[in-house]
Amino acid sequence: MPIPPAPLAQLPIRRLTSEDLLSCADLSENRGWPREEHKWGLLLTAGTGYGIDDPDGPGLAAGSVVTSYGPGLAAIGMVLVAERYARQGVGRRLMQHVLAEAGDTPLTLHATANGQPLYEQLGFTETSRAEMVCGRFTFTAPAPDVPVRPATAEDLPAILRLDHEVFGLDRTHIIARLPAFADHLRVAEQDGEITGFAAAWPNMDTHVIGPLIAKDPGTAQALIASLAAATDRPLRTDIDVRHTSLLSWAKENGIDTIATNAVMIRSLPDLPGDWRRRFAPLTVAAG
Repeated sequence: MPIPPAPLAQLPIRRLTSEDLLSCADLSENRGWPREEHKWGLLLTAGTGYGIDDPDGPGLAAGSVVTSYGPGLAAIGMVLVAERYARQGVGRRLMQHVLAEAGDTPLTLHATANGQPLYEQLGFTETSRAEMVCGRFTFTAPAPDVPVRPATAEDLPAILRLDHEVFGLDRTHIIARLPAFADHLRVAEQDGEITGFAAAWPNMDTHVIGPLIAKDPGTAQALIASLAAATDRPLRTDIDVRHTSLLSWAKENGIDTIATNAVMIRSLPDLPGDWRRRFAPLTVAAG
């Protein structure tokens, strides 16, 4: 007689590798998300993926990625459960495994309204919110006249120093990948000093702006306008709702809100670094 399949609660959780990229993209598509193969490629190489193989065939029943920034913080993203296994405790089990693997490391994530109750039950608290905005940039409202130029290889050490200062932790393993990952990387300069940087990377039919680090909202506006001038695609980014002036300016330029997510954290009262200069993440999946 055939052996009955193991209950979902007993299916093994394994580490994902770059060879699982297409299965991860299939899982995204299964849940109505974009495939986002370019982003998955970054997350699976710069972070650690966890997955449950589909017991009924090829592909994944569930998956997630954790991007570590050392003992000070790790970001959880792309928590997905295939539709046929939804609402059966699979997502909770995967999250509990991730929490056990993380140990004492504080964790952060961006939660949809559907996912937030589970994360609250697992000890996460909301620390802020982020608006996902998207649209074709119209250049209706001008940006301040802040000098912005394409980044060069010589700028990377200064970019890494500024990012460490603003993010609060070393994420060299992510930022050093930006020149290859992004289509455009810009820096803002004042008196010979880099005061901000931003990247625009391809995601399906849009360019995502992130990370966006800047000394003030005007510098952030100048970086966005420079990136908008370099592409004919719609722009998308995730802006901390506390940056009200930047959000208002973006909306004046046709970049409107399409979703709002909760920024959540576990085992810390708030995220490290300086939120006043941190305007948008590289991606909500990696913090």
